[in-house]
Amino acid sequence: MSKRLKDKIAVVTGGSTGIGFATAKLFAAEGAYVYITGRRKTELDAAVAAIGDNVTGIQSDSAKIEDLDRLYQTVRTEKGRIDVLFSNAGGGSMLPLGAITEEQYEDTFSRNVKGLIFTVQKALPLLSNGASVIVTSSTTSKKGTANFSVYSASKAAVRNLVRSWVLDVKDRGIRINAISPGPTETPGLVDLAGPDKAQQQGLLGFLADTVPLGRVGQPDEIAKAVLFLASDDASFVNGAELFVDGGAAQI
Repeated sequence: MSKRLKDKIAVVTGGSTGIGFATAKLFAAEGAYVYITGRRKTELDAAVAAIGDNVTGIQSDSAKIEDLDRLYQTVRTEKGRIDVLFSNAGGGSMLPLGAITEEQYEDTFSRNVKGLIFTVQKALPLLSNGASVIVTSSTTSKKGTANFSVYSASKAAVRNLVRSWVLDVKDRGIRINAISPGPTETPGLVDLAGPDKAQQQGLLGFLADTVPLGRVGQPDEIAKAVLFLASDDASFVNGAELFVDGGAAQI
């Protein structure tokens, strides 16, 4: 069976851990040469070592324009094009209405909205005709979540950007789709509960109870859905939101 991303050039932002790392590893296994980014050098270096061949790590903060310029200059010099872009970098924190701060708002929207907009826009000159772009939204964009309104709003913005962007790039045959994971056991999720292991397990158990399948997802499960959107198997999938959530946002 042929590899689904054979000879493709892929970029995965936020590729050091969690969903981004699992996806970058799968992309490389499916034949792509992968560039991954991350803000923390230690985690980035570990991810590159774990993936092994056909990967380059570039320390980068997607919310910083100069970092994106450096990322794409490297790709331009070394490979000359991008066939698959997975704009995955992002994050957020939990604060209820009444405690929301300007700092939380700026951090969340810079990472999830500004960073995504310019990650995709600055890639345009390098994107091959017919390229696949995947962005990470969330089930929180569809459902109310206590203490998580700012993050949820930022992910709703991500989903809506996709609807308009597919019209902006239609002459180039570029597909843009959103992936919306449900609760997934990643470092970013468990860290919301703090450093206490019992609290982390408690959070995962609480979230599992909100999922019809009765458990949280694993990064590898989300990565397989991203691979589908990246590959020619999804050649007529465009402007869509693919929920990989165990049914959490469907009830």
